[in-house]
Amino acid sequence: MEKTSLEQCKDYKLTGNLKKDVEYLNLYLKVNQNFDLICRRITIGNREACMYLVDGFCKDDLMQKLLQYLMDIKKEDMPQNMDEISRSFIPYVEVEVEDDCEKIVNSLLSGMFLLLIDGFRKVLLIDSRTYPARSVEEPEKDKVLRGSKDGFVETIVANTALIRRRIRSTELCMEMLNAGKSSKTDIVLCYMNDRVDEGLLREVRSKINHIKVDALSMNQESLAECLYRKRWYNPFPKFKYTERPDTAAAQVLEGNIVILVDNSPSAMILPTTIFDVVEEADDYYFPPITGTYLRLTRFIITLFTYFVTPTFLLLMNQTELVPESFSFILLKEEPNIPLIWQFLLLELAIDGLKLAAINTPNMLTTPLSVMAALVLGEFSVNSGWFSSEVMLYMAFVAIANYTQANYELGYALKFLRMLNLIMTQIFGLAGYVAAVIIAVLAVCCNKTISRRSYIYPLIPFDWKNLKNRLIRRRLPGSRE
Repeated sequence: MEKTSLEQCKDYKLTGNLKKDVEYLNLYLKVNQNFDLICRRITIGNREACMYLVDGFCKDDLMQKLLQYLMDIKKEDMPQNMDEISRSFIPYVEVEVEDDCEKIVNSLLSGMFLLLIDGFRKVLLIDSRTYPARSVEEPEKDKVLRGSKDGFVETIVANTALIRRRIRSTELCMEMLNAGKSSKTDIVLCYMNDRVDEGLLREVRSKINHIKVDALSMNQESLAECLYRKRWYNPFPKFKYTERPDTAAAQVLEGNIVILVDNSPSAMILPTTIFDVVEEADDYYFPPITGTYLRLTRFIITLFTYFVTPTFLLLMNQTELVPESFSFILLKEEPNIPLIWQFLLLELAIDGLKLAAINTPNMLTTPLSVMAALVLGEFSVNSGWFSSEVMLYMAFVAIANYTQANYELGYALKFLRMLNLIMTQIFGLAGYVAAVIIAVLAVCCNKTISRRSYIYPLIPFDWKNLKNRLIRRRLPGSRE
């Protein structure tokens, strides 16, 4: 069987013959077909040399200075090995010498500058790369009323620097891995060496090293599906994502692992429980009493988003369950369309509005929002398609979903809410109770990636930890 190009690269050994090595690299890299792969012949110390770089990844002014310095080396000053050139003749910080062909090619394609010199079996790698990047600004989704306004970007080195800026400890480790046969996507494990769960760290590292995929095309989501293959049918999130460096740094200091993936502005936090998912940075940027109020309010409203519409449907189908003091919630008019269909149609319509808002140009967002509110709100009620009570409760659910920032949790509650609506319509009170039990089991039977309980510290019960989860206490070090 004929060897693949990757196997050929692994088998090839640098000969020190510049002509032969350059011919092989030009053929393997397809330099003639790729306009952005630059191969240039130069002379260094009266020896033929060749440099490779990817156009757009290297800093032009820096490369100009390095080349000028190298080309000024005289024949009598030319060292006899590449290691000495690296130590004494390269006025730059990030320099390494390599002879493994596969590593050389991967470094070049990731943006490093490559230098071959005739007579040397090793190659000089200079990390002078720079990536196009947007400015560090507050993320759209993870906004806070008070606190830092910076956020992660798509460049992994910038993201690690934002965490390192907040944790000036020698125990902070940034471990680089990669995954994907074609993409070779960079992945960084961030953790505190003296606080992390060593067993979990070894497991996560092993899983990443053994990922067998062609590319992590969807960044974190692709990685998450490779790391957690069990219970995919359970909609509750197995990971927490954040675009805030302060949140990521706080999680690292608590002993958790933060995973950064190149080309993604989100950090993946693990292990994650349901209490971690609903927690937000604003809880800690306000005094304890205010932070506790915000946290409990978020918990309660999150529960309401699940219970409001199924409970209303149950009471409308079995009006004898409505207390006399709450008779005002009964429908004033007989609906033209059964309530269950109204609720399900509005669940789909809300998602349709979200998708429309994402794809709407910014200049048209406000007028189209007003139009949608008028047409789909008032006119749909007046035309008889929807009852005003149904529109009220669904409007509450749609707005209340934005009290917590986690998309996955919002859709998990949405799927279980729709299941509850359907079971309540078919089986009445028994269906409502059964749907609630299914929702409780979906939360309780879910597991974190470390195989711990998803509702810890409720199960196993830990009162001290549970109290800290529910009540925002004073931060460590704030006491005298």
